[in-house]
Amino acid sequence: MATGRNQSAATLEQLLAAKEIVITCGSGGVGKTTTAAALAAEAANHLGGKVLVLTVDPARRLANALGLESIGNTEVRVEPGQFRTTGHGPRGELWAAMLDTKASWDDLVGRHAPDPATRDDILANPLYLNITGRFVQSHDYIAMERLYEIHHEGNYDLIVVDTPPTRNAIDFLEAPKRMADFFSSRFLRWLIAPYRSRLVSAASRPFYQVADRILGSQFLEDIAEFFILFQSMYDGFVDRAEAVSRVLSDKRTTFVVVSTLEAAPLHEAEFFIEQLGARDLHLGALVLNKVLPDYLRDTSAAVVAEQLSQQADDIASRVAPKLGVDVEPSALARVLAEVGDSFSNFQVVAMREAEQRAELAGAPDVVATVPYFEHDIYDLGGLLALGDEIWRR
Repeated sequence: MATGRNQSAATLEQLLAAKEIVITCGSGGVGKTTTAAALAAEAANHLGGKVLVLTVDPARRLANALGLESIGNTEVRVEPGQFRTTGHGPRGELWAAMLDTKASWDDLVGRHAPDPATRDDILANPLYLNITGRFVQSHDYIAMERLYEIHHEGNYDLIVVDTPPTRNAIDFLEAPKRMADFFSSRFLRWLIAPYRSRLVSAASRPFYQVADRILGSQFLEDIAEFFILFQSMYDGFVDRAEAVSRVLSDKRTTFVVVSTLEAAPLHEAEFFIEQLGARDLHLGALVLNKVLPDYLRDTSAAVVAEQLSQQADDIASRVAPKLGVDVEPSALARVLAEVGDSFSNFQVVAMREAEQRAELAGAPDVVATVPYFEHDIYDLGGLLALGDEIWRR
């Protein structure tokens, strides 16, 4: 079912049918999590197989959207009965999981530690919980580990990943290399050198004297012990980073950028599209949320709106007596003029949006637009309604 890298899909349905990993990216507040869940729900509903939506966004919105009480590191299935209540009979299975950073780090240590003693020493280190929870790149790195592990296990036909907001998503892509670089950095070697050999050179002695006064010897020893133990897993880290990079650049992986056409989110989307191109990663689709409807660009409707504004007094004098209520023609004229002007203003925005969409259309295989919904999307029915808007268009 997979297609070649140079073969473009015409719809999101065709795109997802040809891929195994779909990574959604976008700035905050553009509907990225909802879009990721909708794509996964549509894939399970129409394509069949086992589909997993994995969120690494700590906002925990995904469970509510899928009607689950909670989700964590272990994948949870969305019951088929939930699809049937919306009038759908899914061809496949929909599963969901949310990254648990601590549990994933524990699994990582268990896989890469050279022996059980080292594993137990790392897990028992007093800094382990704090560092794995708060260390820069910790969350992003372990997210890539978790994605790789799930894909490598081969239990799912499609994995849809909901990433953190855009510039954090760049960290998500670069985290494996950055983590590997850190464990081979000069700073780390300086930090752990005296605790490896107990020999401190004259040049480095002032550094440790100052560090001891500020942080305390015991704290430095705990840090050094932790990173000495962690360096024993360095080769595993590097190997996995290379494997993750291969998965991201594989023809079976694609990226979906989600945005609105407002200035700030669109700028972020353009930034991320550039970054994907620079890394030679496949941009499969751009999903634009909250787009004004096409009828606002109808030229005949624009003529009607202009006439309504210009002839509001004349129209009101003829229409007011037919309304069956006591309406002053002047009041009706103000309403009609306001309606006509509002339509004309919205048309200007709609035309600008159309131009922006045309400018963006050359980058991804698919550009899909989602109109404004009259109500919030908070359940599976809403996700499927959103998915229907973009699935085959």
